[in-house]
Amino acid sequence: MFRSVARSAAGKHLLRRGYATESVPDRKVAVLGAAGGIGQPLALLMKLNPLVSRLALYDISNTPGVAADVSHVNTRSEVAGYVGEDQLKQALEGCDVVIIPAGVPRKPGMIRDDLFNINAGIVKGLCAAIAKYCPNALVNMISNPVNSTVPIAAEVFKKAGTYDEKKLFGVTTLDAVRAKTFYAGKAKANVADVNVPVVGGHAGITILPLFSQATPKANLPEEDIKALTKRTQDGGTEVVEAKAGKGSATLSMAYAGAIFADACLKGLNGVPDVVECSFVQSTVTELPFFASKVRLGKNGVEEVMGLGPLSDYEQAGLESLKPELKASIEKGIKFANQN
Repeated sequence: MFRSVARSAAGKHLLRRGYATESVPDRKVAVLGAAGGIGQPLALLMKLNPLVSRLALYDISNTPGVAADVSHVNTRSEVAGYVGEDQLKQALEGCDVVIIPAGVPRKPGMIRDDLFNINAGIVKGLCAAIAKYCPNALVNMISNPVNSTVPIAAEVFKKAGTYDEKKLFGVTTLDAVRAKTFYAGKAKANVADVNVPVVGGHAGITILPLFSQATPKANLPEEDIKALTKRTQDGGTEVVEAKAGKGSATLSMAYAGAIFADACLKGLNGVPDVVECSFVQSTVTELPFFASKVRLGKNGVEEVMGLGPLSDYEQAGLESLKPELKASIEKGIKFANQN
């Protein structure tokens, strides 16, 4: 009973997104920060993904227990737990996709930038190891602030001579997940049928949901669009405050991370027309990194897609977010080039 419910709840969306029943290639996925609040449910969701054949779980402590627990789930992938820097090489070697939720969570009153110094250092070290041990892997960055940690990763890879802009992604999927959920509730639409592109960055006003392009079309009044936009931008704060200092968005972030990793795996396996929003190196705007719809394929990014037609409200939002996003990107680049 539990097995069928779990597979239905965790896998229905993924199955609808194009899994084949025939054999699929062997793929190794690593989760760095697997013992944390995001890492544990993300590890479970990746264990449920039939495209994963080997699952490497890494953290600085407690990973053996998480790995043992997850390994008892009767799905295809073999699970191994790794703990401490001396085992990072084993965790990363042979990886096709590396997911990084490592770092400290946000607490009440904190903005994502408050996390910068701690998480930036963690990301810098992990990316140096990725460059050394699995330079061809697709890297899915969850660690906040994504607007800065993705540029940090890029600079680390450039210094190592391994940077490939097609293989580095900032995971902004949670913004799209929230936008779809909130829009469906207001539009009284079936959430499974809703799609909302979310562009820009992954913090506060840099998050710009394009409700004018949402499907199915609902013709909501502008006051509703503004309220939905604000709620999408403040979704993380909503969870932090609701948890009253005892956590941040871990479960929904793990779900969103699993969706994006699944899209990467499907792209690697040659499934056509895999499109998700992601924060990547971009020429869509004058900024060097920007989140927009991205077509995924065997090499990672196959196409960074344009913004499409924007409403006046969205165009104003786009111009408003640029200075803040630019500053966050520059902050990451500066941090990466220190020392």
